[in-house]
Amino acid sequence: MSLILTAILLGMLEGLTEFLPVSSTGHLILAQALFGYDPGEWSQFNIVIQLGAITAVIVTYRNLFWFTGVGLLRGKGESIRFVRNILLGFLPAAVIGLFAKDAIDVMLGSPMVVAVALVVGGVAMLVLERTIEPRPDEGVSELTMRTAFLIGLAQCLAMIPGTSRSGATILGALAMGVGRKTAAEFSFFLAIPTMLGAATVKILDDPALLAGQTTIGWAEIAAGFGSAFLVAMVVIRAFVAYVSRRGFAPFAWYRIVVGGAAIVWLTMR
Repeated sequence: MSLILTAILLGMLEGLTEFLPVSSTGHLILAQALFGYDPGEWSQFNIVIQLGAITAVIVTYRNLFWFTGVGLLRGKGESIRFVRNILLGFLPAAVIGLFAKDAIDVMLGSPMVVAVALVVGGVAMLVLERTIEPRPDEGVSELTMRTAFLIGLAQCLAMIPGTSRSGATILGALAMGVGRKTAAEFSFFLAIPTMLGAATVKILDDPALLAGQTTIGWAEIAAGFGSAFLVAMVVIRAFVAYVSRRGFAPFAWYRIVVGGAAIVWLTMR
């Protein structure tokens, strides 16, 4: 299979899983292991193509971001609280990610870490779904500063590949009493500064990538970016509509099944 076709398929996988609480990075690492590729060679690709999915969030919620920007210029409290909560939620990942970068890079090359994290996260999701009553949705701007910051701390768990950034954020929000729709959308919005920061660090840390001298280069990244964007555009709205009505239990069981199967496969190969 050509690298471009592989990149397109992996981009589609990224777009499908980035905003579901099932770990997009974990799925990419397991898929690359299944194809027989070295996960280390694809680590930059895995991070940078997430920007395709993030672009889908910006396009999908463009009206909200536009009115928030206008509201900021006019000093409207709702817009100020919205931006404040996004920045507070992003702060823990920015600080911890900067200091834990080397440890994260090591874990990104371990399919077994991914498999175990999928199972553990799925069990945690089931426990929260069955013990916490659904709450009404009030919107991201109505979260308190404390709630936004603690959800941001929960997001840091996703630095363990296989945990799922959206999953950790959503579970943190549910544990704090946030409604399902608001929890899902807050995870989308937090992804914008978080993944922009992670991709920027990855690109700047790899002179060979900047010079186009890596096996997985800009052509593959562009192909993955485009397919991730197109698939994520479809997934975002469908996911919010689904979890608002049905909750997260199906995703928890999916994590447990896939993670368990991956553990068996990795042990036996």
